[in-house]
Amino acid sequence: MKTFQKPLTAVEEAKYIRLLKEGTVSEARQAKEILVERNLRLVAHIAKKYQNVDEDMEDLISIGCIGLIKAVDTFDVGKGRLATYACRCIDNELLMLLRSKKKISREVSLFEPIGQDKEGNEIHLMDVIEQQQPDIIEKMEFNSRREKLVRLMERCLTEREKEIVIMRYGLNGTEEITQNEIGNSLGISRSYVSRIEKKALQKLREGFAAEN
Repeated sequence: MKTFQKPLTAVEEAKYIRLLKEGTVSEARQAKEILVERNLRLVAHIAKKYQNVDEDMEDLISIGCIGLIKAVDTFDVGKGRLATYACRCIDNELLMLLRSKKKISREVSLFEPIGQDKEGNEIHLMDVIEQQQPDIIEKMEFNSRREKLVRLMERCLTEREKEIVIMRYGLNGTEEITQNEIGNSLGISRSYVSRIEKKALQKLREGFAAEN
């Protein structure tokens, strides 16, 4: 795989983002090129997550670059560092590609013959659809959402809110328990547990909405 340039420092990034937004047409064009070039390493890193799917790595990087360009075009400093925002855009672009190809592949292959039965009749994938294997794309999307949930919990919730959400929904490999059981464990009332849970879930909903 080709060698990519080193990422920009925070100061360099701020400089080129400012030129992109406030510079002349020439300065903005050059700033965009630099912001994209110096974040290509990020595209390659994210594309590696999908290297086990039936896609060429160069194709994945090309699609990831589309997400990176969209990130540069829509980024504003209120969203934190560009790399953090770009990760989500790149991931979303790759997931859209894989979901699209998965749908087309299913439509084409469901009715293609995959063998014959004892009487010599052709067997199609549709005939054995109940025996589907786990879907790697859906698993990746689930893992992506789970990573986002963990990130939002760390960023948005207090320690008590995180503790209650983890216990209530059986996260981190624990067994989910009732509000009464949580209250007994923490020495607080069930109604207080309920209020904390509702407040925490609202924070997470708002966090997901903001990122999407």
